[in-house]
Amino acid sequence: MADDLSQLQRDYEQQGYFVIRDYFDADEISSLRAVVLKFHQLWQQDNAKFYQEEAFNSSLITGSQYLASPDRVKLFNFISSKKVMKIVDTVIANNPAFMNTQLFFNPVNPKQKDFWHRDCQYDHDVEGQKLAIQETQVLHLRVPLFDELGMELVPGTHKRWDNEEEFNVREEEKGRLSSDDLSTGKKINLAAGDLLVFSADMIHRGLYGMDRLALDILVFDSAGDFVDYVDDDCLPDKVMLAEIIDPRLFLNIMKLKAVG
Repeated sequence: MADDLSQLQRDYEQQGYFVIRDYFDADEISSLRAVVLKFHQLWQQDNAKFYQEEAFNSSLITGSQYLASPDRVKLFNFISSKKVMKIVDTVIANNPAFMNTQLFFNPVNPKQKDFWHRDCQYDHDVEGQKLAIQETQVLHLRVPLFDELGMELVPGTHKRWDNEEEFNVREEEKGRLSSDDLSTGKKINLAAGDLLVFSADMIHRGLYGMDRLALDILVFDSAGDFVDYVDDDCLPDKVMLAEIIDPRLFLNIMKLKAVG
């Protein structure tokens, strides 16, 4: 297994992503799906207009707004399970910390198109983005709850800047649209039970269609300056912490918040 993990680490270093097929068994996915669907149904009701018009994802799944403590503990224990932490520790050796969770689904409007982006483009100008891909480390761990079309990634862009085609499409320059195909894109189909791990700052897009419902766990290197992105309500309280088998991810972010 150590050799396998080393290979995954090399794949991530070189390509910015890797996928493990059938990583979670049917019972694990079924249990996770039941909790996530509770959240999703309540969130849809509460955000009906936004959901109908443009939404394709939600966040703060571990918060207290839609889920009771027992379901939140189930989520926390999945996020910090041995299977997940083995992968997190392989990619981020330096005190990995929990950032957030997101849920990705199909937009209601069938004409709405998927789009290329780097997560850092929503916080930084172009020069800031160039710095971000060199300096920061934010990890997406995507767990599809149903079989789906998956994602399209541009391998290696977690460490290199866009070429001309990529930049024009992503930034919608020179008549290009962010939904245009890229010659450098690689499609990764996903099935329930798979695990896709990828850099938040590489060029990527989700692919709409099928029964898309995927839980993303976001984790970062404690050396990164991401404390302000973490919502206190999405962290376990002291009672919950006692029920979490391996609470390191949450304790690490709590320490950072206490200092910052």
